[in-house]
Amino acid sequence: MFNRRDPTVQPKTAVKRETIVPREATVQREATVQEVAALLKSPQPPKLLDVRESPEWERAHLPGTQPLTQELMDEALKGWDRAALVITICHHGVRSLSAAQVLIRQGFTNVRSMKGGVDAWAREIDAQLPRY
Repeated sequence: MFNRRDPTVQPKTAVKRETIVPREATVQREATVQEVAALLKSPQPPKLLDVRESPEWERAHLPGTQPLTQELMDEALKGWDRAALVITICHHGVRSLSAAQVLIRQGFTNVRSMKGGVDAWAREIDAQLPRY
């Protein structure tokens, strides 16, 4: 029997809590910095969403990126084409993966995370972009 006063006593049947993520609600793939550079030259370039904090964005960002603020997220959820290509960006590519998954769960179907983030962009594409 479960005893709230004695934490060593556990109920006989434990409820296992799991987060269920639909199979389609995963980042389909990451985009390399080379792929993003090529996509930016296409007739319909992707939307670039930078998920870093403001001081990070101010320190170094790709041209054309938009910092992902609450206001921009509201705009995206209300009016953006959910089939359009969106690329999420952060410093090393970790936070952008999480952000991409959030967008996919909100119905966006063509979302990619930039592998390696702005650090990889500075190393491999634009050496003039400050690294930190």
